[in-house]
Amino acid sequence: MPWRRGRKSKKWPGPGCAVWEITLACNLNCIHCGSAAGRKRDDELSTEEALQLCDDLNGIGCKGVALMGGEPLLRPDWVNLSERIHDLGMELSIITNGWLGQNDDVTQQIVDLSPECVSVSLDGGEASTHDMIRGVSGSFDRATKSIERFAQLGLPTTVITTVHKLNFKDLTKIREFLKGKGVAWQIQMATPHGRLERKHVLSQDEFYSVALFMAATRKTLSKELMVAGAHDMGYFSTILPELQVGGWQGCQAGMGTLGIQSNGNITGCLALQDDFIEGNIRNRPLKEIWNDESSFRYSRYVKRSDMKAHCASCEFASICGGGCTAVSVSMTKGIHQDPYCLRFIEQSMK
Repeated sequence: MPWRRGRKSKKWPGPGCAVWEITLACNLNCIHCGSAAGRKRDDELSTEEALQLCDDLNGIGCKGVALMGGEPLLRPDWVNLSERIHDLGMELSIITNGWLGQNDDVTQQIVDLSPECVSVSLDGGEASTHDMIRGVSGSFDRATKSIERFAQLGLPTTVITTVHKLNFKDLTKIREFLKGKGVAWQIQMATPHGRLERKHVLSQDEFYSVALFMAATRKTLSKELMVAGAHDMGYFSTILPELQVGGWQGCQAGMGTLGIQSNGNITGCLALQDDFIEGNIRNRPLKEIWNDESSFRYSRYVKRSDMKAHCASCEFASICGGGCTAVSVSMTKGIHQDPYCLRFIEQSMK
């Protein structure tokens, strides 16, 4: 099977979505936060720099921008940035912890922006779990009320659940809450990055049980709740259907996606460690970083000889490229050998 990665052109198509951590400031203290957010960085982009970055994203052909943090709604100029993104014709998404969703002014600002999607994080089916994980009492009540309010206002609403040992048994309770509310549900796996300790990461068996749960939910509740896996959740199973919308086409870091840290650092995916930073917009123009043939080589230029461990002999290697880079690096210290592969886990069961 021929390999699909690599291009002769010196110009890469723009990313489908840039995920932009506009601030590290946060009003919660989540156990699994990959950014270890809380206080804003001392060197975060100014409003002028951030607005210029919006223009530069449009300049490389970016189709959409998802604003996150920290908590993005804590950045004073988040509306200005959102308006610029919208005015440039790029799709706007907002990822929030829901704490400010009961603030009428904030909610009206979101409604006025007509975002493509508003995503709210929900990590437990009851307050005891969610508040423990999020580190602040009352966060469950605020998140659930925000989800209901956004959906009732007609905002396209997605709920994001990051799964680890502390909450994977709560998935059924979360599902019961979400059923029939007109929201989508994205489930993703927590990796030992930022605050999360390795001891809290799902085992392969637990990971597979989450995949089974998602497949069962799709089969039995497709009319009441749309559930999908994120970049690290479920592909090429010999038994289960694809759990991602559109199916897995290999790591999209630096191709379909772009990660931006609040100080202007550019990476392919914000779930990756700082070793994967390709440059900073204060030192190099975004267009130059994006089109540099040395950028994002781990995803753009993948060869069969790059495959390691079980991925080296897999029949889907040319499509998969070794699975999720963030999971592979955080769990094995190497790339192109994601151990949380449904197919690999199934083969290991034999």
